Amino acid sequence: MSESVKRNYCVREELGRGRFGTVFKCYSPATGEPFAVKSIDKRLIADDTLDRQCLYNEAKIMHLLSPNPYVVRIFDIYEDDTHLDMVLELCNSGDLFQRLSSQPVFSESEAVDVMVPLMKAIAHCHRLGVAHRDIKPDNILFNDSNELKLADFGSAECFREGQPMSGVVGTPYYVAPEVLAGRNYSEKIDIWSAGVILYIMLAGVPPFYGDSATEIFEAVLRANLRFPTRIFHSASPAAKDLLRRMLSKDVSRRFSAEQVLRHPWMTSNGETRTVALF
Repeated sequence: MSESVKRNYCVREELGRGRFGTVFKCYSPATGEPFAVKSIDKRLIADDTLDRQCLYNEAKIMHLLSPNPYVVRIFDIYEDDTHLDMVLELCNSGDLFQRLSSQPVFSESEAVDVMVPLMKAIAHCHRLGVAHRDIKPDNILFNDSNELKLADFGSAECFREGQPMSGVVGTPYYVAPEVLAGRNYSEKIDIWSAGVILYIMLAGVPPFYGDSATEIFEAVLRANLRFPTRIFHSASPAAKDLLRRMLSKDVSRRFSAEQVLRHPWMTSNGETRTVALF
């Protein structure tokens, strides 16, 4: 960690650890306000230009997107010869993965309370020309006020209208078929991933399943979306309609973030509800 961070913040306990860095809780000595600091050891990525590019890209993109009520906010960046440190909004009320682990199936009301702020975050990114490219429950955090915040822009990429992206990114269950097929793709890969999350919240299982990464990828590439009666017997027609539009293999027919937000299932359940406490 850079000395500049230690001079400006009181660094406390470790909150998490990743491949290249560690997240700590810290406080402003002037105000006592808590933050998270993501400290990345640049020596671990010195020989990998792609990872180095992603590292600096994340800080740049988070600055572009901040402030927004549905995206983790970045406050400061510090860098020395060995470390890059990002001071971020503290979200220490867990993530959606943890909530799905403790409550595998959500009611439609609970699911919409997640989907509305999530899609607002994605729509904000897309309006500013940013594709997240790794939407998954682990990257959907909650703060002390139980407000949803989209996090982890390490795989994100800036795009321009009409200019496709490429490269295999994402996480097995959530990655869009066009990514796996090695084709160029658009920001609508984020809609696919959010659709998978909605399906999992309502069903308790992913829509495209396999016992290995290879089997999962094959199921995603087939994109044979089904609604088993034993699981979806009580699901509303509107919920299934939205899932079909988000999980359309035909990208031209797949909804945009703005279209998802305008869908009756999203609007009829209330625009201004807070995220449900589980």
